[in-house]
Amino acid sequence: MAVTKPKTPNPDKAALLRGDKTVATNRRARHDYEILETIECGVVLVGSEVKSLREAKVQIREAWANVEGSEVWLHGMHISPYGLARDNASVDRKRKLLLHRSQALELRTQIEQQGLTLIPLRIYFTHGLAKIELGLARGKKSYDKRHAMAERDAQRDMDRAVRANQRVDTREQ
Repeated sequence: MAVTKPKTPNPDKAALLRGDKTVATNRRARHDYEILETIECGVVLVGSEVKSLREAKVQIREAWANVEGSEVWLHGMHISPYGLARDNASVDRKRKLLLHRSQALELRTQIEQQGLTLIPLRIYFTHGLAKIELGLARGKKSYDKRHAMAERDAQRDMDRAVRANQRVDTREQ
């Protein structure tokens, strides 16, 4: 009887199965919108789209989500075609997001009553499954953006002053 050596898993695949791997983030969303709540949901993809996602060939800057009936759909997410696939899905097709019906209906009421919108914040893999982090957001006005930038600059200046003061104190000792 021959003894076979156990097969060692691919280290890249093992890393994907262990934890999160962020594929794409929408940094502009945090600048343009005030994020009130975040929701994690799955996404329905074709096999070649998953392979393109693993290669990080995706763009979500122009993407947005909409509640239609009791389902949530993602519009405007661009997944580049996978080069080795025989039949690729449409690049900019709308994709169904996987949420419970009660969650979708709750989102619909918040969107309709409060004038909010659903924006994808990041796409990532967790335990081998593609997930999207949606943000329930309210649009910022231009003066809000200027105010937020001024606060960040002031905080950065204060942090710089504190670090400079600590350096001076350590030299004196």
